[in-house]
Amino acid sequence: MTTTSATRFRLAPSRRIALFIGLAHAGAAAAVLTVAHRTASGWAFAALLVALGIATAWDRALLRAGGAVRGFVLEGPESIVLELARNDVLRSRVGARRWVSTHLVVLSIYDVPRRRTLLVAGDMLDPDAFRRLRLWALWGQLPGVAWIPRQPREAT
Repeated sequence: MTTTSATRFRLAPSRRIALFIGLAHAGAAAAVLTVAHRTASGWAFAALLVALGIATAWDRALLRAGGAVRGFVLEGPESIVLELARNDVLRSRVGARRWVSTHLVVLSIYDVPRRRTLLVAGDMLDPDAFRRLRLWALWGQLPGVAWIPRQPREAT
């Protein structure tokens, strides 16, 4: 894919994913409290789990943190440019491990200061853009773009 056929995606905040993240962390905190409800360390650990859930939802789902990915550009089968909330642009690559469902796409991002996972829910993009992202995540190309076979890797 050339830069002329690169595709830009603008992400919108997802309250549904934020709620799911918050409920998952609250459930983990409740599980800790069922075991260690009589100790101060149990309560502290549960509070930390809830705080971690809030911070994760703030960053990944609501896109409010400075390092949150607000958009990205697909430039090839493994090439991606991340657009962060603080107006930084990071060029990196997408790992081979991708998870795709009808409601969620999870991409592993490498070659950035810290390895990260990009979580894109169906309500973060319009339906057509989300469908195109799912196709790209599954097949490494977008509809209407000529297929270029990958070169086999040499065994080491």
